[in-house]
Order: sequence, then structure tokens, then C-alpha cells
Amino acid sequence: MYRFLLTPRWWGINVFVLLAIPFCVFMGSWQLSRFEERVDTHRGADQKAAGEDRTARPLADVLPVDKETSGARTTATGHYADQFLVPDRDLDGKRGYYVLTLLRTDSGRALPVVRGWLPGTADPAKAPAAPTGEVTVTGALQASENPGENGVSARGGLPAGQTAAISSPSLVNLVPYDLYDAWITLEKADSGMTAVPATAPQNTGLDLKAFQNLGYTGEWFVFAGFVVFMWFRLLRRETEFARDAELGLVPDQADGREAPSPSRV
Repeated sequence: MYRFLLTPRWWGINVFVLLAIPFCVFMGSWQLSRFEERVDTHRGADQKAAGEDRTARPLADVLPVDKETSGARTTATGHYADQFLVPDRDLDGKRGYYVLTLLRTDSGRALPVVRGWLPGTADPAKAPAAPTGEVTVTGALQASENPGENGVSARGGLPAGQTAAISSPSLVNLVPYDLYDAWITLEKADSGMTAVPATAPQNTGLDLKAFQNLGYTGEWFVFAGFVVFMWFRLLRRETEFARDAELGLVPDQADGREAPSPSRV
């Protein structure tokens, strides 16, 4: 009854199935591993942003900022210099502004430091003055912001002493010294202000690409199941046809005539 499995047609079908199923399983497993990698990266970035990595390293050891170092605890020593306000920043559902002070280090470059957040409209009279003398700050390393992305304002025409984005391109025209292409937010805000929590870097986990990987995983496994289903369906149909032929229920087709279809019976 199963002699038809040795025909060239079924050899081709079987070879296709034997190749298609492992390929679909491999591709599904690969997409699943990509999703798991993105989840792990996202979890690690959140842990850094939440300050769970308790080891603070010198600034030079964590630069330049990338997905691995963004959110890492770092320390820097220097003297506070120019101070700016960053308006239109929300914290805990309230609108306010950041107090941003540049820390001039021994390297000659300055590190933007977010010393805290205050509610309301940006007002330099309400922003606490920076400590004088040499200070050592500890906070979470952050990448320079891009105006117009992640809620960062891109509007210009701000009053003197304000900046829309915390980035070296935005600040370089406001001060006469070089800047680090990074900034930190203090773990403990200076007096009278609220600490600004660190944020995870972009493209580090549960974004659209991660869920695309998960969707592709399901598709490849569905393809594998569909191949198996179709093989069994073809096998069942061919077996039923062979059984009918043995019972004489299929007319002799040796003379080239086709068996009558059910609609002509």
C-alpha cells in the first residue's frame, strides 16, 4: 500500500519535508535567541539606570557612552562653573526643569551635571547655587540628548541661561571651553531639589524590533507545523487512493481515461 512512497514524486516531497522542518526550527530558534538577547540587554540597562550596579568607576573608565556604559555609576572631580536651566522636563507627572551645572575637571573639559529637578517654570532665582571649591560628584552616566527625540524639546529662542537639550552640540556655543560628549545625573540631588532618575539607552530591549523577533519566532514554528500537517494530509490522501485501487473502487486508467469525479458519478 505504501509503495507509492518510493516513487520519484514522493522522494521529492520527503526530501523537501526533511529539509524544511529543520530549517524552520533553526530560524525560529534564532529569532527567539535574538528576542532573549534584547530582553537581557533591556534588563541590564534598567538595572544600571536604577543604580543596581553599585560600583562607581572614574569617568575616564566609562567613556565613551555606549549601551554597556549608559546608566553606569561614575565619579568625577572638579570645580563647578557655568549653570543652565533645562525647561519643560516632567518628573512624577509634574512639569518642571533641570538644574544643569558644568563641572570643570583637571582634563580641561567640563562635564554637564544635572544636580536636580525643580517644579514650575524655569527660574534662575529659584535654582540653588552650585557648591564652591573642589567637589567630587557621583551619578549615573547618560548619553548626550538629541533634540526632538524622547521628549527632548527642539524649540529654540530660549532665554539666556537655558538650553533645550543636554548635549555638547547644544552647549558648546554657550561656553568657551571643551565639553564631554556625555552627562551625569546625581544620585542625591543638591539641597532643595529632587534627584533626576537615569534612563536606559535607546534600542536596548523591549522595543518594536524585539517584538518583531518574537513574531518571527512564532511564524517559523507555524511554518514547521504546516509542513508536517501538509505531509500527513498528502500521505493520507495517497493512502486512501491506493486502498480504493486495491478494492477496485478506482477505474482502470491504463487506457489513459481519467477516473470520474464525484460530480459526474
